[in-house]
Amino acid sequence: MRQLDRGVELNDLSFLWLEITGKCQLQCSHCYAESGPTGTHGEMGSVDWERVIDQAAGLGVEMVQFIGGEPTLHRSLPDFVGRALGRGLQVEVFSNLVHVPERLWEVFTQPGVQLATSYYSDSATEHEAITKGRGSYKRTKANIAEAGRRSIPLRVGLIDVADEQRVEQAREELTALGVTGEVRVDHLRQVGRGVRTVEPDVSQLCGHCGKGKVAVAPDGSVWPCVFSRWMPVGNVRQDSLAEILSGPALAEAIAQLEQQFAATPHSGKPCDPQCGPNCGPACTPQCWPTGSGPCGPKGGCQPNYD
Repeated sequence: MRQLDRGVELNDLSFLWLEITGKCQLQCSHCYAESGPTGTHGEMGSVDWERVIDQAAGLGVEMVQFIGGEPTLHRSLPDFVGRALGRGLQVEVFSNLVHVPERLWEVFTQPGVQLATSYYSDSATEHEAITKGRGSYKRTKANIAEAGRRSIPLRVGLIDVADEQRVEQAREELTALGVTGEVRVDHLRQVGRGVRTVEPDVSQLCGHCGKGKVAVAPDGSVWPCVFSRWMPVGNVRQDSLAEILSGPALAEAIAQLEQQFAATPHSGKPCDPQCGPNCGPACTPQCWPTGSGPCGPKGGCQPNYD
């Protein structure tokens, strides 16, 4: 634990999800954020996000991940990325890669920036039945190839949400496209539009919520993770990150989750594999304890491979 100047113990934050918008071109059938074309950027203005980025850097955060909705639809994304890089943070942008204008490719090719996306099938029909976006398969596939051509680090989550979905064939297609970054499979999380048989609860979580990472929503709410949206622990429009991290609400939320996990069956898959607007949970620098897990002695996933 680090100490604040006033002597309050501070949650050891190293990773931050920044959900900068609820707007998206797609309406994925399983989207935990329930984002879509009618979504908005919420109450957080550019100045608010820049303040959060500055506070995160001051607290020792190592990486911020810009998510949504679709983060590329926020016109200030280049400024946010530049702000984070300027403060020494690593940056990941989780995009559906449906549309990437040239000005954003220039942003993504900067040192310290990486991309992540979700993929569903090698069949356009199946892929678009999930994303609800006509032409999304062809566009995402083309931009995955373009990211490789530009040597931009890219992680891909294969999200298995339907019976007999062509997930393995999609993995083979990604290999053929030249994807060399992490490609892992995740399954439906019953949060947001992903709800099928149960209401969102601890069974949909990995068990590491709020430990070294939190998420900030478009309205400024702070959650222990992007999936625990029903349990806000503060709001950055009212309090600083440091105050929220050292406050009783987060401590109580973590204790509540630990208690529920001890008594409730859950996935048992620590952050497997990625998190972003297209609904896969995150493999972040804090998902695996140091020295264990699949990602080497540094712990976490890209870019923390040894």
